[in-house]
Amino acid sequence: MAWDYEFFAQKIYELTFIDLLSYKERQMKRRINSLIARKKFDGYEDYYNQLLIDKELLDEFISYITINVSEFFRNPKQWEVLGNVIIPSLFQKHDRLKIWSAACSTGEEPYSLAMLLDKSKKLERVEIIATDIDKDVLNKAKKGIYSKKNLEGLPKSLIMNYFSDIEDGNRYKIDDRLKEYIKFRQHDLLKDSYPSNCHLIICRNVMIYFTEEAKAKLYKKFYNSLHDDGIFFVGNTEQIILPDRYGFEPVETFFYKKKASNIE
Repeated sequence: MAWDYEFFAQKIYELTFIDLLSYKERQMKRRINSLIARKKFDGYEDYYNQLLIDKELLDEFISYITINVSEFFRNPKQWEVLGNVIIPSLFQKHDRLKIWSAACSTGEEPYSLAMLLDKSKKLERVEIIATDIDKDVLNKAKKGIYSKKNLEGLPKSLIMNYFSDIEDGNRYKIDDRLKEYIKFRQHDLLKDSYPSNCHLIICRNVMIYFTEEAKAKLYKKFYNSLHDDGIFFVGNTEQIILPDRYGFEPVETFFYKKKASNIE
C-alpha cells in the first residue's frame, strides 16, 4: 500500500522530531509534493527511504520545510514603532532587556535589532537570543555574510556603519561587534522549552504556517516566556484574533502586551 501524507509525517517525526502535522496540511503537503516531484522520487516511501541514507538530502529537506525567508528591517514601519515606541517604553521600566528573536532564519532579524539598538546607544543594555530549528541557517546567521541583494533597501549609512565589503560589492560581512550581543541557538518552537522572563519576543511570519491548534499552544508558551509586562511582536499577516483568549492585549498594531493575570 502506498504511503499517505499522514503516515509520511509520522515517519518524519520519528526521524527528525519535526511535527509536520502541526503545520497547515495543505501548504506543507503542497511544498513536499513539489519537492518530491522535482527530485524525481516515486512518492513518499521512496523519498523517505533515501532520506534515511543520504544526510545531504535530509539536511536539504529540513531546510526546505522550515521555510527560511528573511530580510533586514522587514516591514519598516513596524520597526519604526518598535524603535520609537515599544523599546523606549520597556527601557522606562527596566535597566536591561532580554529579547528573543524566535525563528530567526539567517539572522537578518536579530542583526536588524542590534543595529536599531546600537543607533540609540542601548545595545550594551540588552541580551539578544536568536533561535531557529534549522542548523544550516543558524550557521549562516553566525557567519553574518550576506549578498548584495540581501542588503537592498538598507540605507547606505547602515551599510557603511555595520557591514564590510568582502567581495567587491557582491558580499558583505556584518560587524563582529554586533555579534557579541547575540546568542544563536537551535530551537524547535513545538517541542523545546522557551527562554524565561523575556521583555520582548519577536516571532514574525512563522505562525501562519501552523494549524490553529498548534498556534494556540504556541501562544500559551510565548505568554509564559514573557516577563510580566513583556511585549510580543508578530508578523504582518499574523494579527492575533481575540488576543485576550491567550492572555494578551494589543498595544500597537502587531504588538501585544502580556496581561497581568495568568491564563490556564
